[in-house]
Amino acid sequence: MSSPDHPGDAGARIAHVGVAVLNLEEALAFYRDVLGLEPEAPQLADGATAVTLRLGDAEIELLASSDPRSPIAKFIARRGPGIHHICYRVADLGAAIARCRAKGFRLINEAPRAGAHGRRVAFVHPQATAGILLELTD
Repeated sequence: MSSPDHPGDAGARIAHVGVAVLNLEEALAFYRDVLGLEPEAPQLADGATAVTLRLGDAEIELLASSDPRSPIAKFIARRGPGIHHICYRVADLGAAIARCRAKGFRLINEAPRAGAHGRRVAFVHPQATAGILLELTD
C-alpha cells in the first residue's frame, strides 16, 4: 500500500540472487545439466567472476572470487559458499537510496556505482536488513 511515508514501487522485483561459490564449473553443473539453463558470458566485478543464469523473471548470479581480498573471498572465508545477496530492481535507484538514507538504513554505497553488466548498483548493509546483504539496481 502506498502512502507519502511508504511510496510503493509496483515495478520493484527480484533481479537476481547472488551465490558465492568456490568453483564456477562445479556450481554451473546443476544449473546447466539438471535445469537446462544456459550461462551468460562471465563478467568481472568487484574482484569476482560472475556468471548469470536466467531463471524465469529473475536470475541466479554465481560468484567466484578472482581476488583473495574481494568481498566474495572474504564472505567464503567467514561463512563458506552460499547465498551472498539478493538484488532488487527498483524504478529509481537514486530515490531508493534517498529513502534508505532518510529512514536510517545503513548503506554500503551512498551513491550508485557500476556493477556487473554495466548496471548501476548500491548495497544496503545487512545490519539494516535482518542480516541479508541487499543490492539495489535500476
